[in-house]
Amino acid sequence: MNSAAFAFHTLMPDMILDALESVGLRVDSGLTALNSYENRVYQFMDEDRKRYVAKFYRPERWLPEQIQEEHDFSLTLSEAEIPVVAPLVINKQTLHHHQGYMFAVFPSMGGRQYEVDNLDHLEWVARFLGRIHQISRQQPFVVRSTMGLDEYLYQPRRVLEESSLVPASIKPLLLPVLDELIQAVEQHWHTDWALSRLHGDCHPGNILWRDGPMFVDLDDARNGPVVQDIWMLLQGERSEQLMQLDLFVESYSEFADFDQRELALIEPLRCMRMVYYLAWVVRRWEDPAFPKSFPWIADNDFWQAQPSLFTEQAKLLQVPPLQLMPMY
Repeated sequence: MNSAAFAFHTLMPDMILDALESVGLRVDSGLTALNSYENRVYQFMDEDRKRYVAKFYRPERWLPEQIQEEHDFSLTLSEAEIPVVAPLVINKQTLHHHQGYMFAVFPSMGGRQYEVDNLDHLEWVARFLGRIHQISRQQPFVVRSTMGLDEYLYQPRRVLEESSLVPASIKPLLLPVLDELIQAVEQHWHTDWALSRLHGDCHPGNILWRDGPMFVDLDDARNGPVVQDIWMLLQGERSEQLMQLDLFVESYSEFADFDQRELALIEPLRCMRMVYYLAWVVRRWEDPAFPKSFPWIADNDFWQAQPSLFTEQAKLLQVPPLQLMPMY
């Protein structure tokens, strides 16, 4: 696939309509583009006034088998009555192909925003994540990746070093500080955790509220420690996070055991996400959607601020990890 297709230059409305018609769906409402940087996602209604969402996957990101593993995981969770938005099975398939693009169709699900400061919401989410991880631990992904330092730190470091978006005058300061951060993460990272299939990107924006939580967008699903699906839900100051964590684990543990040793991975995972995110935007810069959405990435001031942010994050690695309150 050429770089133009990688950036979706060839994905035109007529092609989208033809792709949907190839699986028996005739669009009767026009296409409404939804927020998605990695893929292209459109909401529409068919001739029966049913509402759907079509997701066209970015070429060259996932192999078909890797997307199918995500779909199968979603369907397994849905069959277990866990509220996830799973792809529709059409003509006995969930993954479809059209003119070089892979796509899937999902039911359109509305809902309110998950309330990050609502402890009842947090407890509900914890119970369902416990159920998700109870199932996901039964077998790992085979072809999807496992979280690790290479994908989240070493490869992104090379991307930043080689990118022309990072000003040459700043690289001599940025890269050594980044190397120090990577070395600090190496000292705190461990792999002594039970391999589990994860949502992978379980932040509040990927949870809808429909008389309870609804988990969406498993596009980043992979193997890893279960705390990856937990730490982004902890908000506020350390004391607030400790209280949230205790409530969370109490509800989570109704369905799955939680290994407290994984709490030491929260700050390393935060570092990994920070570095990976920067490199992700740089990698996608040829896609016209990215300069429009992240214009500050091209500014010197943005990159001048990064060494200080890396240094501050490295300091957080030295703080004792969150710990559950003792039970008496």
